Amino acid sequence: MPFAQIYLIEGRTEAQKRALIEKVTSAIVEAIDAPKENVRVWLQDVPKENWGIAGVSAKDLGR
Repeated sequence: MPFAQIYLIEGRTEAQKRALIEKVTSAIVEAIDAPKENVRVWLQDVPKENWGIAGVSAKDLGR
């Protein structure tokens, strides 16, 4: 059972997340010929203050 885990800085819309899940699932099915029903995708929203970029939080960077 293929399992994709994706971490994102919080702030994406539900529609964007839905589209990402659909496209990641399709890519896995196409790349390894896995049955669509067996593909799992987990999106993890990370608060901006918990995401560091070059030693600074994404929140402090205004992301």
